[in-house]
Amino acid sequence: MPTPTVRPRARLASTRASLAIAAFAAAAMIAGCGSSGGSSTITVGNENTADNTIIHEASSTSSSSTSTSSTPSSTTASVKTPTSGPLSTEPKITVPTGPAPTKLETKELIKGTGAEAKAGDTVTVNDVGVLYANGKQFENTFTRKEPSTFPLSGLIAGFSKGIPGMKVGGRRELIIPASLGYGAKGSSQIPANSALVFVVDLLGV
Repeated sequence: MPTPTVRPRARLASTRASLAIAAFAAAAMIAGCGSSGGSSTITVGNENTADNTIIHEASSTSSSSTSTSSTPSSTTASVKTPTSGPLSTEPKITVPTGPAPTKLETKELIKGTGAEAKAGDTVTVNDVGVLYANGKQFENTFTRKEPSTFPLSGLIAGFSKGIPGMKVGGRRELIIPASLGYGAKGSSQIPANSALVFVVDLLGV
């Protein structure tokens, strides 16, 4: 007697297994799509570390671009030498003839119209400095191509007293006696008891 065939049952079992596998795969695919969509949304409070960096960098860029004004502030790195106008070019210093002064002398070369510098303020300036005795230059931010930013309270007395009252956009000449400069000690480029001549451009307060 021929052996009964079992192929229909095997095929049925195989079909059911295939359907089960297909259903499982479809469910996994749906779940995976939902998970992917949630993690790829960059929002505050739902970001990973990399997303957080992107959000904050974008926020900083946006803030800096919207806070830029026509009058620069010396407390930011955005204060640069003007590219046009009278403060865009390096001043030429002519040392006066005669004996050096014993008191601070100031002269407005260009009158500024911006914020006024006050004692103790932090300011950003371009400046050129020479020795009164022979005109030898020892300071030039134009050559360095980078303005200087500093608090007026931490400078030689001639600067601390000579800059307040200036307004942003102004240029002032300071003739500083040795007693308000580096005094009897001098410095690496300034001999002892040297009077100094500076021209200062006030770029920011």
